[in-house]
Amino acid sequence: MSRASVFEVTKSLGEVDGARIKRLLEGGVKIPPQPRVVEELRKYMTRKEFDVRALARVINQDPGVTAMLFKVVGNAAYHQHQPFESVEDILHAVGVRQTFNLVQAIALTGMGDIKKNRLAYEAFWSRSQVVAQLAMLIADERIAVCNIFPDQAYMAGIFHDCGVLLLMQRFPTYCAEMKLDQPGCWTCMVEEDRKFNADHCVVGYLVARHWHLPEFICDAIRYHHAINELDMHASRTMVAILQLAIDIYYRDQRVPHPEWELVQDEVMAELGLDSDALLEFVDIIIERFHGDAH
Repeated sequence: MSRASVFEVTKSLGEVDGARIKRLLEGGVKIPPQPRVVEELRKYMTRKEFDVRALARVINQDPGVTAMLFKVVGNAAYHQHQPFESVEDILHAVGVRQTFNLVQAIALTGMGDIKKNRLAYEAFWSRSQVVAQLAMLIADERIAVCNIFPDQAYMAGIFHDCGVLLLMQRFPTYCAEMKLDQPGCWTCMVEEDRKFNADHCVVGYLVARHWHLPEFICDAIRYHHAINELDMHASRTMVAILQLAIDIYYRDQRVPHPEWELVQDEVMAELGLDSDALLEFVDIIIERFHGDAH
């Protein structure tokens, strides 16, 4: 990441968060570069007309990304377009910009050093993938209310906690201190701040900005634990989708979600759900999610 872009982002964060990010970067937190497939696709995305065959060729150059793309578009959110026979089919049916969003999210999942904390690393991405898939389904079900699309929700789901992974790599004791290797445990922001003087939301925001994600998704990543700090706009809606996806993830795992009681009223209001409708809605999402898995 260039000095200019780091300076620009840290300046936009305010004095406290900006200083914190500067210290983390100087201390060895590494912002992951975009893979070649994303950089090549971005060049095509700037053109007035899209060449679907050329885009498909770029994606097909990366077998891992291609395989994961087929898996992601197997989500029930895209049931009306299935089955897909080729990457060109996906680009035509899902949309070029939407497919690019999915590829960006998929590319991030190749990030990280898996030599250390391998089990925690695998658990991290397993959780992120499930939350992203659930977020896709929530967006699909509530699209008329929220105007957030499945590809955007998937992108936010994959990126929202990526700051945790960078802090895990930077601090040898982070994984153990945050109990990430214990089922149902996740980063406590108060403990994270106290022990490491760090904020995974701000680190994730920096990654999202560096990868040129849409601004409202960057803001959702930064404030995904603080929906009350967002005004009524798309980033607030995205946080509501993320928070409900995380809660459904915990429900499905039969593990308590301590944060839910603090945010549920704002989340339900944002998604246009009341208490009675919520239980039925959760059942629909879980059923659709497990339908994908079989």
